[in-house]
This record gives sequence, structure tokens and C-alpha cells, in this order.
Amino acid sequence: MPKMSDTMEEGVIASWLKKVGDEVKSGDILAEVETDKATMELESYDDGVLLHIGVQEKSAVPVDGVIAIIGEKGEKIDELLASLSESSAPAVASEEAPAPAAAAPAPAASVEKIDTSGINAQVIKMPKMSDTMTEGVIASWIKNVGDDVKSGDILAEVETDKATMELESYDDGVLLYRAVEAGNGVPVDGVIAIIGEKGADFDTLLKAETVNAAPAAVEEKKAEAPTPAKEAPKAAAAPVAHATSTASSNGRVIASPLAKSLAQEKGFDIAQIAGSGDGGRIIKRDVESFVPSAAPAAGAIAASGGESYEDIPASQMRKAIAKGVTASQFGAPHFYLTMEIDMDKTIEARVSINELAPVKISFNDIVIKAVAAALRKHPDVNTYWISETNSIRKNHHISVGVAMATAEGLVVPVVKFADTKTLAQISTEVKEFGAKAKEKKIQLDEMQGNTFTVSNLGMFGIEQFTSIINAPESCILAVGAIKQIPVVKNGEIVPGNVMKITLTCDHRTVDGAVGSAFLQTLKGFIEDPVRILI
Repeated sequence: MPKMSDTMEEGVIASWLKKVGDEVKSGDILAEVETDKATMELESYDDGVLLHIGVQEKSAVPVDGVIAIIGEKGEKIDELLASLSESSAPAVASEEAPAPAAAAPAPAASVEKIDTSGINAQVIKMPKMSDTMTEGVIASWIKNVGDDVKSGDILAEVETDKATMELESYDDGVLLYRAVEAGNGVPVDGVIAIIGEKGADFDTLLKAETVNAAPAAVEEKKAEAPTPAKEAPKAAAAPVAHATSTASSNGRVIASPLAKSLAQEKGFDIAQIAGSGDGGRIIKRDVESFVPSAAPAAGAIAASGGESYEDIPASQMRKAIAKGVTASQFGAPHFYLTMEIDMDKTIEARVSINELAPVKISFNDIVIKAVAAALRKHPDVNTYWISETNSIRKNHHISVGVAMATAEGLVVPVVKFADTKTLAQISTEVKEFGAKAKEKKIQLDEMQGNTFTVSNLGMFGIEQFTSIINAPESCILAVGAIKQIPVVKNGEIVPGNVMKITLTCDHRTVDGAVGSAFLQTLKGFIEDPVRILI
């Protein structure tokens, strides 16, 4: 398994395009691999015959793990397979060791595997949908036990640490079993469902998972197995008395991501829209045809005015943000440098630039370009702290991350090689990122490679704030609002436009004098933008 991104730890085989015995040429596509948000093609660099497939579809493989063997037709690979099994056995044992078990675990070698070759059904596992995902939460089930499923159908909506994504089926059959109810989490590669022919012995498949995979994880699923009795009440509970409500029994609204996005754009309360999709699911046409009525009465409030609260489970993205900022805030020694910028010339220059520019240039675009130019003059700021080796990495490229708020949390798309781009190019990219962020369409590769980050809250009227470093970067710039205040110029008090910026620095890589020199250069570029155009 190759490393297809700088943060990839494992890949899930979405589908095999070659079978054992097929001839393979260099450049042929062997399989499709799910990395995080993207499904990528796995290309062969060898000629020969596909002699062995080491992992089944929908299963995860760690980076550098064996997925297949290519060689000459008829070539003996028994010894090679034996050596691979011996080398991988300790890793498997160590992975299973932390799982809690009711009894002392038996050695892997002594467990007899269960034959499932005669069972026409497939175990569906939780794929790794982002580079930091460790588990997914089933936001809602689109298919119920007993429903017919075709390849390409949406089985469920899954909340990851990045977004809510649709879980697609790659198999045809009947949904025989659901291992987890909506609202509950499943670890990556954990069992979530079984699809197969009607009447297939899925109990044996579950037992095989217990024996052949992670015993503790499957025991948990088996404890939930006797839930068919709950399926009927759940189906009956779907059409609630209010025809306009499509909330499931746990309060979640069953709607496609596109419908949710469209409803948010139109300002609709999606819980008031009747769904016409499978199981009452809200789809695009439901939102487009919805006519808002009078707002429903507010939920019941304690008449006595007593204290009340509600604990809301954090989304996967919010969990990832919490983990990242906590590690950065308490793992890196932060210090802060604030400077006031005279924006009078900048305002005049922006008016002139926009008379000629093909796109409207914002003040934030000017800041990004100025940051890139200042980083070129101060390479000690364009650095990473590498904890594994206790070393400082000096980046020779300059790529500026732009913090953007979404309904689910913060994303940081990257203007790559910002120092080589014009203001118009930077502005176009940032506008495209903003549109993609609203639609949850920013790709993983668009959020990688940043060497510095800019966070701007000026549009909200925030005059000054501090940001937490986006590790492993050394610095992040917090940009406040432009404010008109009395200033002294040529001995007279006159109106002036000022903007405050605060540089957060990691003291392991950047000292106060280095950060201050960077801010002085940045101040000069922002106050006189003509200098960054030369």
C-alpha cells in the first residue's frame, strides 16, 4: 500500500479491477483505494500475472502493508506468503491486544478460522473517510433491514471529523443486518452492516469476524444483534403526527447533504420540510418545492424558569478541531506580537487596483500577498517544528493557509506558492475556496502543504484577537477590522484608518526579535501595497 498523501496511514480497497490470474502490464489499474476524502486508482509498476490478492474489498490496509503479489505465470509463492505471514503476525497481535476481552485471549495461531466461502453476503465496514478519522457516527440510516440494495445506493449518512458524508454500497443484495443504531459511533474498519442474498447466514459471518478479526469489536456488535424487534417500531415511528417533520426517533433529520446545504442557503428549517425520498428522506426537490409557513411554537420551556441544559454530542470534525488546538496550545510555547497598521494608503491603493483587476481584490487578499512577500525576506518564520526529530524544518516554498469558518467547524484551504501569484490569482483562489467550503467540497489536497496561516475576523468587526498556531507551522497571523480613529499626522490630529494584526509564534522556532522583524516588514508591505507588486 503506497502512501498517497502526506498524512495517510492506511487505505481501504474500494474495489479490485484485476482478479487473480489476470495479466497485468505496467500502468494498468489494479484497484481503487479510498484514502480519506478521495478514492484513488492504484497503478501497477510491474508486468506479469496477478498471483495473489492479500486483502478483500472494503478492508483497510496500513501504509506499506501487502495488498497483492505480481509475478510470472505459475510461479510458486508459498514461501513468500509464509514469510509475509510471519512478519505480519506480531503487528496483528499488537493491534488486537488493547481490545478489552471478557476472558484471556487465546493465541492467534490456535484459533481455527471459520469458512464463509459458501455464504453469499458481504460485511460492510466503516471506511476511513479523512486523514484524521478514527471513527464515524451513523447520522442516519437510509436503508432498513430487509430493503433491496443496489451498487451505488446510499446506505447511510456518516459524520466524520471533516463533514457529513454519504456511505455508498458497492454490492447488490438485501440489507440483512445493521450493527449500530443511528447516533452511535463505529471505529474505522468496524462492522456496520451486512448485505447479501435473502436468507444468507449472516450470523456465521459475524462469528467469522469475531474469530478472524477483532474479537472485542464484534462482541459489541453481537450484543446489538437481537434488534430486529426494534426495526418495526422504528419504521412505524417514522411518519410522526406532524406531516412536515422528518426527524428520526433520536431527533436527527434524515436528509441528503445537498438538501441540507440548499435549505441552509435558503434559510429554511429543514426539520419542517416533508421528505419524499426513501424512508421519508429529504432530497433536493423537497427543498426547492418547500413553501415556509408560520414558525412553529417554541419547544416546551419550564414554566418555573428553572435551570436547564442539553448535552449535544460533538461532531467528528469538532472532535478533531478540539484535539488539534489542544495539542498545539499546550504542546507549543506560544507568544504574541501585536502591531498597528496605517491603512490610509492601502485603502487608496485598493481602489486603484480594483479599477484594473479582473476580480475584486479584498483587503485579505492584500494581506495574504504581503505575508508571502514578507516570508520570502524572513525564511526563519517559514518553518516547522518537527517533534519526532527535535529539529527545525526550513521550507523553501511559501504556501499560505486561509482560515475559513463553516457550519461544522474551521477549515484551512491553502494558497500554494502564494509568493509567485498575482493579487488577482490569489483573490480568485480564495473566492473559490470560500464557495467550496460552504458546499463541503474542499478536497484534502487543497488543505495540505501550508507553511503559514492567516486568520481574519475583521469582517465581524473584531478589532484584535489571538490565534492558536496551526501545527506544525511556526506562526499564525490574526487580522482585525479596519477602524477609523483620531491619529496624529504632521503635528495635527486627523481621522485615520488603522488595523491591528497579532502574530502568534512558536518559541521553539521563532524568537521575539525574529517575529518582530517579520512584522515590521509585513507592516511596510501592507501600508504601501505597491511594494508587493514589484
